[in-house]
Amino acid sequence: MRLALIVLLLTFAAPVIADEGSWPDIRAMLYENRPLSPGAGVVALDAPYRTETDARTVIGVTVVAPQGLRIASVTLVLDENPMPVSAVIRLTAPLPRFRFDATLRINGPTPVHVIAETADGRLFVTEGFVKTSGQGACAAPPGTDPALALETLGEMVIGIGHATASDPLSGLTGKEMDLSLGISHPSHSGMQMDQITLLFIPMRYVENVEIDLDGKSYAEVTGSISLSENPELTLSIPSATRGVDVTMTDTDGTVSRASKRLAEY
Repeated sequence: MRLALIVLLLTFAAPVIADEGSWPDIRAMLYENRPLSPGAGVVALDAPYRTETDARTVIGVTVVAPQGLRIASVTLVLDENPMPVSAVIRLTAPLPRFRFDATLRINGPTPVHVIAETADGRLFVTEGFVKTSGQGACAAPPGTDPALALETLGEMVIGIGHATASDPLSGLTGKEMDLSLGISHPSHSGMQMDQITLLFIPMRYVENVEIDLDGKSYAEVTGSISLSENPELTLSIPSATRGVDVTMTDTDGTVSRASKRLAEY
């Protein structure tokens, strides 16, 4: 509930002075006076200098906890997006290292902040910046007909394979696999106009993704309108994983499930 309130407040908050940017207000609303340590050597951000497609930009994050600590959650903030808190990943059992990427809408040039929280409550932040092509992705017309998109809404494709992404912090090689998840969902931002009726399409996006590995909870992803249409997520998972179960819930209350099992060897 607290995160939902923060997202709502940030979405409709009055604009701040341009020279200051949105980050000071976002930081205060998310973390109040808690200290944020520089994320060098802990949080690595993989983002393009300029987007090729504003409506579908891959942003990746690798986190390796300081010695003796474990990562409990990772928050991705696109400061100038209409809903800045773009994705939050909470790990059920904190891990020493973790990696994920996601396809996102980037509405315009924006600072990007990634905040990793350890199990003992320490916060580490890394900042980047992404330029865009000026397409205004959050208000751009949907890529598919809204009515047709409903026919496959909630369908998911799960892939499990060896990690292929580069490892900027040299903490993941050979110890994890990649779990890829493709979700069929229009991810309507509430800012898009139906090109036939000229009415705004109601907001509807992937709100929550629960991931279980081998029958036990592994991670929970909280989404936003920043997730692209038909979003794709990739998360690192233990190499010993033999089965994955995913439950997706969107903001209209639609629930869908998918599973995948690997053959024993």
